[in-house]
Amino acid sequence: MSTRDRNLEQVERPENQSPRRGPGAGLGGAKPKDARHALVRVWQAFGRRRPALVATMFLSLGSVLGSTIGPWQLGLATDILVGADYTHAALLRQLALVAVIYLAAAGLNLLQAWLINDLVQSMGQGLRAEAQAKLARVPLKWYDAQPRGEVLSRFTNDIDNMIQNLQHVSSQVVLMSMTIVGVLAMMAFLSPPLAGVAVIAILISLGLTRLIARAAKPQFAAQWRETGHLNATVEESFTGQTLIRVFGARERVDAQFAEQNDALTRAAMRAQILAGLIQPLSMFVTNLAYIAVVLVGAFRVLVGNLSLGELQAFIQYIRQIGQPVSQLGSMAAQIQSALASAERVFELLDAPEMSADATGAHAGKVRGHVEFDRVGFRYLPDQPLFEDVSLEAQPGQMLAIVGPTGAGKTTLVNLLMRFYEIDSGAIRLDGRDIRDLSRAELRRAMAMVLQDTWLFTGTIHDNIAYGRPDASREEVIAAARRCHVDDFVRTLPEGYDTVLDNGGAALSQGQRQLITIARAFLLDAPILILDEATSSVDTRTEMLIQRAMAELREGRTSFVIAHRLSTIRDAGLIVYMEAGSVRETGTHEALMALKGGYCRLQGQPD
Repeated sequence: MSTRDRNLEQVERPENQSPRRGPGAGLGGAKPKDARHALVRVWQAFGRRRPALVATMFLSLGSVLGSTIGPWQLGLATDILVGADYTHAALLRQLALVAVIYLAAAGLNLLQAWLINDLVQSMGQGLRAEAQAKLARVPLKWYDAQPRGEVLSRFTNDIDNMIQNLQHVSSQVVLMSMTIVGVLAMMAFLSPPLAGVAVIAILISLGLTRLIARAAKPQFAAQWRETGHLNATVEESFTGQTLIRVFGARERVDAQFAEQNDALTRAAMRAQILAGLIQPLSMFVTNLAYIAVVLVGAFRVLVGNLSLGELQAFIQYIRQIGQPVSQLGSMAAQIQSALASAERVFELLDAPEMSADATGAHAGKVRGHVEFDRVGFRYLPDQPLFEDVSLEAQPGQMLAIVGPTGAGKTTLVNLLMRFYEIDSGAIRLDGRDIRDLSRAELRRAMAMVLQDTWLFTGTIHDNIAYGRPDASREEVIAAARRCHVDDFVRTLPEGYDTVLDNGGAALSQGQRQLITIARAFLLDAPILILDEATSSVDTRTEMLIQRAMAELREGRTSFVIAHRLSTIRDAGLIVYMEAGSVRETGTHEALMALKGGYCRLQGQPD
């Protein structure tokens, strides 16, 4: 769709349905949902690899058992050393056992970390593939309502943030949780009173973490939402750089960027400050517990209720439990950030999709007989655009569509290509309702040239062959010659192997348009849709294109949207549209004789 016709459709559709309402529109304004739902969706995203995720829990359990038994066994070594029945052999055997236990724990920990990394990265790969497939299933009107930078932010930043945090958290949270349980069990085995001190410290630490994490979650959601808004502004500023300079809007754009940059900074600062409080508070509580354990434990050693080796093991345990408690506190912030991004990713994956394609129907050989039968269409239920529109194009006929701005000309051909679905009536191709055909099969019967050129990064050859990637070099060159592309391509150092990037910015507007016309020519479809295809070229180039188009239209049904009425005088049927309705149809001479709307477009009095 051309830039101009996007602006037309802002007139055609209600104001609150206009595309690109700026940051905050569409997905950008979504509020965070239930974190439990996001956790369920993350679990589901692991798919068939969930059993492997469960296996990592058993590996973590084995690692935790080793790391929790180790200090106890090391304490026994201390008791052997200070005991009356000390022998070198007994001490060495005990130390060797401790070394084996720690080595096994480290090996299991390494294995579970590798496995969780593989699982999370595979999930990220799957989410990116699912998001890419989703973008092909959403209707065109969904794209009209979304700032591109916001969608790209969900596709890249949010998925990356989600995966990176999950990778770190998943490999540690189970391990840390099991470590806390295992250490508490060993503490209770050695000294229930000292274990009670540790439990109180953990409960205080977890309570503080929960309060801070709950306050931090909306701030992380705001941070990633503002990131999407800023990306949308940067993308729009980059693509509209020429207009920004022409209209002297640099200061306004910079001011908008500065405002959104400040909003992102404030949101990120609030989130990170709250997240940064968790670990210091956890460490403070753990240190208080450490002091209490040392004082109470020393007293119990003096009165004979605890051995020196058991006190040594207990001191190691209180230090050992402090680390996972502190890490779990800091992970709470990462989890909130990951869930905030996960919610945004799943909102993208849950976007409404196009209706399902018909199955089992085939178009066969398309003759190009197109009929609009009392078609009705509206963007909103209470605001109609088309009501009872009927027209017919015979096979091989050139049908020109003209009318004032906002008449619905581009929308008409968009309905033919099923970019939007009609609300009533029927559109038929060779007598068959186009809804009975798959969209891919329907669109294979059509070639479209827009006013706005769109070239992909790649060679000129690849751009011409975009619709027929299997076309031979000779076929591509033949199409280029018919559309007068060959003339300027042969002046380029690399010829057809010249690489285009940034939308072919190195070429002139007319040269880019000629390439898009050659692309449609090579496709050799039975139906042509030309939406102001020659409006961006000079008069001489237009004459060349018109001659090529005359050959291309031979034997094909052509829908031509035109503002230069001189280019459609010879059309077999001219359709004059106004306010979403077909007001006049006929040849140029017949419509001029009516002295109606078409005549006014020609500049003739009624």
